[in-house]
Amino acid sequence: MKTSIQIGKIMDIPIKLHITFLLILPVFAWIFANNDPRFGFNDVGLTTFRYALSLFASISLFVCVLLHELGHSYVAKKAGVNIQGITLFLFGGVSSMEEIPRNPRTELKMALAGPLVSLVIGFILIIGVLMVNGAAVDEFLTAFIQNLMIGIKDPYIRLFWVIGIINVILFFFNILPAFPMDGGRVLRAWLAGRMPYIQATRTAASIGKMFAIVMGIFGIFVSIWLLLIAFFIYIGASEEEKSTEVSVILEGLKIKDIMTRDVATVRSGNTVEELVDIMFRMKHMGYPVMDDSEVIGVVTFTDVQRVPKEERKNVKVSQIMTKELITTKEDDEAVAALKLMTTKNIGRIIVKKEGKMTGIVSRTDILRAIQLLE
Repeated sequence: MKTSIQIGKIMDIPIKLHITFLLILPVFAWIFANNDPRFGFNDVGLTTFRYALSLFASISLFVCVLLHELGHSYVAKKAGVNIQGITLFLFGGVSSMEEIPRNPRTELKMALAGPLVSLVIGFILIIGVLMVNGAAVDEFLTAFIQNLMIGIKDPYIRLFWVIGIINVILFFFNILPAFPMDGGRVLRAWLAGRMPYIQATRTAASIGKMFAIVMGIFGIFVSIWLLLIAFFIYIGASEEEKSTEVSVILEGLKIKDIMTRDVATVRSGNTVEELVDIMFRMKHMGYPVMDDSEVIGVVTFTDVQRVPKEERKNVKVSQIMTKELITTKEDDEAVAALKLMTTKNIGRIIVKKEGKMTGIVSRTDILRAIQLLE
């Protein structure tokens, strides 16, 4: 089942909506519709108009999140990093990059680009609203505080005010020095200019975890939302630390160093029942399918599970195998193969040289290499 829907492209970057985004959008609309005039529209008498404004505010908010991610992506593309897509989901948006540049200056620019976009949008909207409301330059701060306390009377103008304020909040939230927020990457980039990259990551991740623990304790007494955000930050910091460690450990390791050359294969004409017998004997959970010395597919235990037991003697491997082959080369980096497996959600990749299969590399091969190198 596809969990994301592509709605278009910007700068040749696929823009996708995750299913959680479609679920959270009406929730945000309900929140805006029932919030007081400082951050919502509960004073708007006509129900239809109130919810229409709230829905537009929700969509506008996620458009701003998209612009935030495009800020990251623009700088990344300038630095030569390939962007696989931007996905809007439950907690906001995420840019899928092939890799985070190890150059501290480049990472710093990329990390700051998104929050700065949010800050600029917020300032433009807030200043525009204050000017429309007739605030003089020397009264800007007073007018800002007053409107923040009581809200804007005109619901149309208030729409822009609310989105402006939220963008400024997003800026400050995103520059918190904790992964997976942008501030965690800013901190790592600053540290990486003064110590080895992996040590910089560990230090930044540790600070992020400490920050999450403090926020979590505070959230227990104040708000369940703070507790959930703290949990999100802690998990994000841990995953970033582990991901970086794996990348550094595998650095310089080639596919040919860890792949299995003596590959067990099956034929497309084998029945699923015969395939199960082979799996029992060979102890592997996936096999290349070969006919006439040519790889035509891959079959795994997951494919077998889809076939009822009583039908396995009548169903052929050719009917259940995956025909779309994902391959790699012997001289490719091992870390690239691991990223490919993670992206495609597969457990093994065919290794080819000059069009012929020379071996297979599995997730188990890579994890074993990591354990040995650690």
